[in-house]
Amino acid sequence: MFIGEDPIHIKTETREDIAELVLMPGDPLRAKYIAENFLKDAKLVTSVRNMFGYTGFFNGVRVTVMASGMGMPSMSIYAFELIHYYHVKKIIRIGTCGVVNPDVQVPEIILANKFFSESNFAYSYNDFKGHIVDVNKELNEQILDAAAELGMKIHVGTMITADVFGPYVGMDRLLNRMPNGLNPLGEEMEGYALCHIANSMGIQASVMATAVDSKYSDTILTPEERQTSLNDMITLALNAIIK
Repeated sequence: MFIGEDPIHIKTETREDIAELVLMPGDPLRAKYIAENFLKDAKLVTSVRNMFGYTGFFNGVRVTVMASGMGMPSMSIYAFELIHYYHVKKIIRIGTCGVVNPDVQVPEIILANKFFSESNFAYSYNDFKGHIVDVNKELNEQILDAAAELGMKIHVGTMITADVFGPYVGMDRLLNRMPNGLNPLGEEMEGYALCHIANSMGIQASVMATAVDSKYSDTILTPEERQTSLNDMITLALNAIIK
């Protein structure tokens, strides 16, 4: 397999510009928002195709915030390069999701403990034939400990990673095809790929998502609210990843 000596989609002045601890929002502007509002001495370290990555300090610990873009192919490119070329040790995806369980309200936070996907992504990636991947338990425990310390409510359960944007196509067909007993809480488009790559490459990865729409509610966050009103999840992720 051709890899090459240098990354193609992340370009930094030095390999040390990326920290070992990484938060990954999908939106590059959310990465910028986090860097400007939560990190100290944040520096833009990569901007290829306007996929922004910033490195700074949170409570004295060096952290990188790197956008992933939308969908599993985009996530897989940035996750692979972060791990293979920059030797990242921990990644927490901080994203948004649609709710598929009435117990979750908009804009509550879901922490995934496993992912289901109908996609052939993992088979294409390295011949993995399963449709369920696990999330790193140790990193999830750090998130749950941080949530308890901050007094934050958080749901834990299965999430779906889809190849399509749920609100445009409806999720009932996919939900009706799922194996019995999974009882998913939400659906998004990147987590399965991140966790499969992390598991395959031997690092820790976890996924949190703020609920922004629900099949059980008319409440929908606007794009502006998605960018700027996810502060609880950002705070939780930063406190957890530096533990």
